[in-house]
Amino acid sequence: MLKYIVLIAAMGLVTYLPRMLPIVFLNGVTLTARLKTFLGFIPFAALGALIFPGVFSSTGDTVSALYGLAAVIALSMAKLNLIIVVTGGIAAVYLYQILIL
Repeated sequence: MLKYIVLIAAMGLVTYLPRMLPIVFLNGVTLTARLKTFLGFIPFAALGALIFPGVFSSTGDTVSALYGLAAVIALSMAKLNLIIVVTGGIAAVYLYQILIL
């Protein structure tokens, strides 16, 4: 039982440290506008890197996945709401599979 408590405490520490250390060490440090802009793009890049490979394996058919991807890109370029973009991508794949396959 003790090893589980130690394990949970260690996991909590490993989760907490990466969040706490920047606050402690960067307190009072002024970041340049260029660095702030760069850091602002990290969440989008990480999300894209995590999601993009799954696009091609999600439907089992690469062509339908490409249709969905094209729809998502087109709707994103129109600066629509995220829900509309995701729903449009799903609808494009669904319509392709219904009409073509």
